[in-house]
Amino acid sequence: MASLSIRDVYKTYPNGVPVLKGVNIDIEDGQFLILVGGSGCGKSTLLNMIAGLETVTKGEIQIDGKTVNNLSPKDRDIAMVFQSYALYPSMTVRENISFGLNIRKVPKSEQAQIVERVSNTLQITHLLDRKPGQLSGGQRQRVAMGRALARDPVMFLFDEPLSNLDAKLRIEMRSEIKLLHQRLGTTIVYVTHDQIEAMTLGDRIAVMKDGIVQQFGAPQEIYDSPSNLFVAGFIGAPPMNFIQGKLVEQGAGVGLELDTGVARTALLLPFDSAKVKSHIGREVILGLRPERITDSRGAHGDHGKLQQIDVKVDVIEPTGPDTLVFAQVNGKRVVSRVHPASNPQPLTNTTLLFDTSKAVLFDPSNEERIA
Repeated sequence: MASLSIRDVYKTYPNGVPVLKGVNIDIEDGQFLILVGGSGCGKSTLLNMIAGLETVTKGEIQIDGKTVNNLSPKDRDIAMVFQSYALYPSMTVRENISFGLNIRKVPKSEQAQIVERVSNTLQITHLLDRKPGQLSGGQRQRVAMGRALARDPVMFLFDEPLSNLDAKLRIEMRSEIKLLHQRLGTTIVYVTHDQIEAMTLGDRIAVMKDGIVQQFGAPQEIYDSPSNLFVAGFIGAPPMNFIQGKLVEQGAGVGLELDTGVARTALLLPFDSAKVKSHIGREVILGLRPERITDSRGAHGDHGKLQQIDVKVDVIEPTGPDTLVFAQVNGKRVVSRVHPASNPQPLTNTTLLFDTSKAVLFDPSNEERIA
C-alpha cells in the first residue's frame, strides 16, 4: 500500500495548451480515489502523470512520501488497467496473466502460485486455458485486472475500465472491483466519467473540470454539499434541481419566491446566516435534490416540516420503485420523486412536498455555493 500526494501540479503541452492547472490531492494508504469529470477535464492526463507516462510541467507527485516526477514507470511499483483490455489474442488467460512475470524472469514455480492466487481472487480459474476470443467482455476485463494483480504493486491505476461493457456488466464489475479493494486494501486511483461509478466506488472523489479540481472529498459530502453549480449538476442522477428566484424576507427567516403557473408563493429556506441575508432582494439559485421533492405517499418523517406547493405535471417517468414527475417552477423544469401508487397524470395539477432541510443556495453571478 502507499499514500499519494499531488502538490500544485500543472501540465502544459508544447503547443502552450494548459491541461492541468494547479491540482492538489492527498490520499492515505489503502484509499480508493476517483478522478471524475467530463471529456477533456484532465483526469486521464493526471492518471498518466501518476503512472509516469506523462511528464509533470510543474509541481510534485509523491508516492509514499517519495517524489516520483523523474522516475520511470517501471520504478514506481504501480500497475495500470486500461480502458481497452490489451490482451494478447494468441495467448491463453494463464499466459496473459503471467506475461509480465516472464519478462521479469520470475521462477516458473512462483509464477504458478501467483496465477493460482490471482485467478482465485477474480474467480477465473476455470478460464485459465481459454484464449481472449473465447471470453465475454466482463471475463476479459477480469483477465486484464489479473495481469495487474500479478504484479502485487503498491498502487493500482484504472483508466475507465468499464466503459466498454454493457449496463448489466458494468454493475457487476463495479461490485467486483469494490470487493477486490476490500480484500487487498491496496491504494487505487480510478478514472471515470460516470458519476454513479464515482459515488459507489470511491472513498474520496476529485471532481474535475477544465484541468481544475472543483471539489475533493467523501462521496456523501460532495453529494450533500456541492461547492458550485458544476459539481451539483454533475453528481447525482437525476441531477440536482436548480430553481432561480428572488430571495425575500419571510418572517424572521428567508424564502424564495416561486411561480409554478398554478400557485405563487415563497418557499421558506433553512438559512439564517448574515451571508445569506445579505442576498435578500437579489436573484439566487436554490439547489434541491429530486428525492427532496415528493408527495404525501412518498414522504418520510414529519410531514409538518414539509412545504406544500401546487404544480402542473409536464411529464412522468415510472422507474418501478418510484415515479419521476417533471413540472415547471419559475419557468424551469423541476424533477421530483413520488410514490408509484400516486399515479400522477401529465397535464394535471398535483401537490408536491418540498423538504428544504438539505437545500443548497448558489450565487448566479459566480455559480459558487452561498450556503
